Amino acid sequence: MDLEKSRERSGGEGCLVVALRMPVRIVVLVLVVPVRMVWDALVVAGRFLGDTVLRPMGRALAWVGRAVFVWPFVALWRWVLVPLGTALRWLGAVLVVVPAGALYRWVLTPLGHGLLVVPSVWLYRWVLTPVGHALAWCGRGLVAVGALLVAGIGAALYWTVRVLVVWPAYAVWRWVLAPVGRVLGVVAREAGAALGHAWRVAGYVSLAVGRALAALFRWTVVEPARRLYRTVLTPVGHAVRDAVLRPVAEAARAAGRVARETLRLVRATARQARRDVRRALLGDPGTAGEQGDREVKGARAASGAYASADAPAGPYGNGMSGASWGNRTRTCAQGERPLGR
Repeated sequence: MDLEKSRERSGGEGCLVVALRMPVRIVVLVLVVPVRMVWDALVVAGRFLGDTVLRPMGRALAWVGRAVFVWPFVALWRWVLVPLGTALRWLGAVLVVVPAGALYRWVLTPLGHGLLVVPSVWLYRWVLTPVGHALAWCGRGLVAVGALLVAGIGAALYWTVRVLVVWPAYAVWRWVLAPVGRVLGVVAREAGAALGHAWRVAGYVSLAVGRALAALFRWTVVEPARRLYRTVLTPVGHAVRDAVLRPVAEAARAAGRVARETLRLVRATARQARRDVRRALLGDPGTAGEQGDREVKGARAASGAYASADAPAGPYGNGMSGASWGNRTRTCAQGERPLGR
């Protein structure tokens, strides 16, 4: 089917096209393949540079340009020039426009109507109108004569240019330039088709070369590195992690806990020592009333604890009389532990 179509196309295009097509395509292919490979390499490098260097640099330069040029001029326009222009416009309206309007309305208009309009109307009606009619009649006659002369000269020039320029140029175009242009059009069309075909073939060749280089890089660099990482570095890393890093981390955490506990005990001991020294030098802080309140609260707390701990018996819930319970409460309030506890 393709052979029949190519035969039909070649039969319709002529022997010149068929004779020129294959050599031109071969020469163009040989010339275009290196150019296409260089072009693809430049495209890849340009995309990499654009994504990593040029685009961030452009954004930074744009921000710097806005900060250096745009924002100061915007601030100058907004806060200096606009208020200054508004003030100047108001001053111009007050000092120039209003006086000029009053002068025009009340001085120049009455003066001009009396001194200029009436003489101008009389001059136009009795002098300029008759002179204009006479000049118009003379001008129409001159225009008619000039039109006749121009028509005669134009006809003569028309036939002269047609005989001496148009007919020879038409003959040269029809019998010389048109055939040569057709031949050059065929050559240019075939050269363009060959260039497009060669560019596409060069693209396939460049793609194949690129894939081959990528495969070579993968099998010579990436795969050995991946196998080395998987078979050697990963087990070594796991062994180092299990044998060294984890014990060191556990020891560091244990040491941290011990240090924190030691610091906590040291701080508690220091606070207790300060409290004992302050009590020994200054006495127990607080007034007698506050000490009594604390003693009462401590007695109530202790009585509640003892009542919840003992079994309920007797009128006070533990088999004691009121006096015994009062003595026991005072004993607990003074900080002494009752007997039997």
